[in-house]
Amino acid sequence: MAISLLTSRPVGRAGTAALLAALVLPVAPAAAQPPPARQQSVCAPHGDLRQALRTLTDRDRITGAAVLITDPNEGLPCGSWAASVGTADLSTGRPMNVTDRLRAGSVTKTFTATVVLQLAAEHRISLDEPVDRYLPGLVRHNGYDGRRITVRQLLRHTSGLPDYLEAPEWEHPERLRYRHFEPRELVTRALDLPRPSGSWHYATTNYLLAGMIIREVTGHAPEAEITRRVIRPLGLRDTYWPGDDTRIRGRHSRSYFASEDGRLADGTAWNTTFGGVGGALVSTPADLTRFVTALFGGRLLPADQLANMRRTVAADPDRLWPGARYGLGLITSPLRCGGLWWGHAGTVPGGHRALTAVGPGGRSVAVALNEVPATLQAEQDFLDLVGTAFCEDPPSRATPPIEGNHQ
Repeated sequence: MAISLLTSRPVGRAGTAALLAALVLPVAPAAAQPPPARQQSVCAPHGDLRQALRTLTDRDRITGAAVLITDPNEGLPCGSWAASVGTADLSTGRPMNVTDRLRAGSVTKTFTATVVLQLAAEHRISLDEPVDRYLPGLVRHNGYDGRRITVRQLLRHTSGLPDYLEAPEWEHPERLRYRHFEPRELVTRALDLPRPSGSWHYATTNYLLAGMIIREVTGHAPEAEITRRVIRPLGLRDTYWPGDDTRIRGRHSRSYFASEDGRLADGTAWNTTFGGVGGALVSTPADLTRFVTALFGGRLLPADQLANMRRTVAADPDRLWPGARYGLGLITSPLRCGGLWWGHAGTVPGGHRALTAVGPGGRSVAVALNEVPATLQAEQDFLDLVGTAFCEDPPSRATPPIEGNHQ
């Protein structure tokens, strides 16, 4: 079973439970320790959000879960609040929180798409030009032809290219966890695979090619260009490219997955060069919130390019979920309270999952897990947490503190 940097493999109804079970073994989390009682009033979420978090740890046995919610006017009481349950580090019992770094997985794709669109605004890339214009001859094998695939199709996952993570060797990703990979090597491997069915197929291959195009037109490594254009200007001090470093620098949550013998393993140490500009970033919920609010606030792209980004096609519900659509590096999904959220989710095989999104009224939500949901029910509970975070009314002051951190 192959993996993807979106959600182990993008979430679906058919076959997903078996895939996730192969990657993650449910385990009862250690009890989170509440913070010391505060003298001043604090802002805490309403009961629905608290229950949605506890469902993930109590029923679904996720090791740790945290959510950061920010409303547009952060100057008001409770304009930003956070909650967490479970454990960030099983070896010490340290509680989960929203300030730890984690691997952001496919949220990285939104950063990469943003820079491609910046270059399009500068007339250095044309979204509707073929890949072959920028990478001549690279995609011409096994019936795949870069002369018939556009840059827009790469960013939207409508290129028809397969995902290199679907190759047989990725059925057991932990066997490859310390290997270095080059983008060209992974693209070449993808071109050996059978053509996917359907008009939309999620493939990190597309984003490795987008990164190679960034390098071709700027003369700089795509990671360096994304840092220069996005990470540094926004002051994302906890967001960085790990390269071949298998560690996560600074304070971070551990991540957990099921090893081949079925036991829970620590997956924090991992060489994520296999994800590259499609999935290697390390970040925090706060940095991801700053990025996504800057993006939709018009600070990173001109209005026409942001509109381009938000032109979507229907995603395969068996690879995402019913109602989800995909733009240029963006997922959009309907909310039960009306409207849509816009953002991206990501998962790495070691166990971290991140999500960052903006919803109606400008509310932003960032979620961090340190273990991948192991069942379809758990996946639905994860989506329910996101929906609750967007749909629940803001909390009032002077409510009792709950598990984890508060802001």
